[in-house]
Amino acid sequence: MPRFGNGRRVAIVAGVRTPFTRAGTAFKSISAIDLGKLCVAELIQRTNLSGDEVEALVFGTVIPSVVAPNIAREISLMPLLPKGVQAFSVSRACASANQAITDAADQIALGHIGVAIAGGAESLSNVPILHSQGMADALVKASKAKSLGGRLKALSAIRPRDLVPITPAIAEPSTGETMGQSAEKMAKINHIPREEQDQFALRSHRLAAAGTADGRLTREMMPVYVPPRFESVVTTDNGIRSDTSYEQLAALKPVFDRRYGSVTAGNSSPLTDGGACVLLMSEEKAKALGYPPLGFIRSYAYAALDPGEQLLQAPVLAAPVALARAGLTLKDIDLVEMHEAFAAQVLSNLRGLESKYWAERAGFSEPVGAVDQARLNVMGGSVAIGHPFGATGSRITVTLLNELERRNGQFGLMTVCAAGGMGFAMVVERE
Repeated sequence: MPRFGNGRRVAIVAGVRTPFTRAGTAFKSISAIDLGKLCVAELIQRTNLSGDEVEALVFGTVIPSVVAPNIAREISLMPLLPKGVQAFSVSRACASANQAITDAADQIALGHIGVAIAGGAESLSNVPILHSQGMADALVKASKAKSLGGRLKALSAIRPRDLVPITPAIAEPSTGETMGQSAEKMAKINHIPREEQDQFALRSHRLAAAGTADGRLTREMMPVYVPPRFESVVTTDNGIRSDTSYEQLAALKPVFDRRYGSVTAGNSSPLTDGGACVLLMSEEKAKALGYPPLGFIRSYAYAALDPGEQLLQAPVLAAPVALARAGLTLKDIDLVEMHEAFAAQVLSNLRGLESKYWAERAGFSEPVGAVDQARLNVMGGSVAIGHPFGATGSRITVTLLNELERRNGQFGLMTVCAAGGMGFAMVVERE
């Protein structure tokens, strides 16, 4: 079995997440930090792990709090963990939790630590709203003024246009192109028809609804009592639409290209709040503490391309590298989990994995191959379940390992596309 360079294997022992809820709904009063604390506390309690065993906590988030930007450190200061635990935050757009997991795994593989918690959280209900530059300049001058007259003079420079707030946009700073516009571009370049996108979205909702009904999805979740009164409890993802139909999805109008487009709110992942994390250990530590692993990290790879090209296509470059590092081919893989930012993106990625052109760009002579849809996102994906940017990578990891266990499968492949033209792929293994 391929191992990390020094021969150590890293085990994924357990994982848990909050339910994922649409932004502005059930979790709108809960910060990303608190969502992270909730799932980390639940993970420690579910595994009956002594907090003193945890040596590092690595967490991802995409839109950090401006007053507490190191989400990992804030989470690590909860009473369940020692104050001396190492904690740092990472950001790789939608693959931030994957970055957290691989960073923690690297530290374990190097022998620096034996136990780590890694994951991510996002509250898209609570994005920071920025002042205009004119407002900011006036407020700074007013704060430095030494008299009431000086403060009033500074504030008098504010004009009506300065009162307009600036909200963060889900767009590429380098190109100005939004995620949805990029998905539209990919749909056109890769000839992904509207019907195929809507059928894929319907599949995502139906499979996620089935996974919720039979408990396969809910087994990885914790109940969350909603502040401030704690009278309501959220136990399932609230974006899954068990009653949707192809006709309903087909009736929705395109959002990003209203005349010629095919990407709609129905075949896109919604803005979502949630947190997720996993417990990682060295193989030796897991054995010493008596924890049977859910699985091991066999290999992983990151890739990137020009954001102005096909923004969400980089998983196609990462997947063949991860498979090669694992010493496997697609035929060896029992289940595949692909993050669904948009149906158009998943379908473009699937076409890319069959393409000799993309294989050669990744440095291989032959393509990865056609993914068997019966093994792909078998409990739905982000289009239905939701996508808290910083948490999704951890959710996919646990979903994949749990379903491999249920099916007695051995190998799983996951891929995640990310803003900035980045992509991630990981191979996990069960024994």
